Amino acid sequence: MHIQYCTYAELRDLAPGSMAVDGTLMVMPFTNAELANQAARLMSERADTPGLIWAILDAQKVGFVQVVNAAFAASKSTWFGYVAQDAYAGRRWLALALEALGDRKDLLGFNDGKWAGALAAFGIARRSWAQQNYPEQNQCFFYPQYARHYADAELTLLALQAGVYVYEPNSILVEVDWDKDHASVDTHDRTVFAQRKAQHFDGKVTQAVLLDLIA
Repeated sequence: MHIQYCTYAELRDLAPGSMAVDGTLMVMPFTNAELANQAARLMSERADTPGLIWAILDAQKVGFVQVVNAAFAASKSTWFGYVAQDAYAGRRWLALALEALGDRKDLLGFNDGKWAGALAAFGIARRSWAQQNYPEQNQCFFYPQYARHYADAELTLLALQAGVYVYEPNSILVEVDWDKDHASVDTHDRTVFAQRKAQHFDGKVTQAVLLDLIA
């Protein structure tokens, strides 16, 4: 698996769909180059299948969601994934993920060491499925009103409702954040999620058990 670096400013200059990748494109927004380099190298060495890790420097700190959405718009690939600069890859993490997705599933949540598959904090999606989720939002990958949190939660609920979510516990991308359990959630994102939930995410999530799954 190859690695390519760019800045968010350079990303914004790309024409839609101009970054063409055979197979899998994993996007890694980052602010700390040392962490990103370590994470990307290990992911590359342990993927056990072709693809590209696109590490994008968010110097302006526009936020994870905005960077991922911009990368989604600028690229073409069968599979599109998202991961952070503090990820630690297990052996064959990508090969195992693709095997689990197969022909019938469209979103996979990696084993991040925290959510036990209930939430795709780091994930990979079939692009053709992801493009259908937010057509009214210029086919964004994540709902664009989020900044850092809850976008992955909403995406997971959409996949669960459609029956296309899968979790493979041996496909490991662990989030190595020593202060994670003490960090606060973005209050703006929490409010957006609550509003979206009250509207059943534009009517796309109707199962009561799913609406109560994530607070």
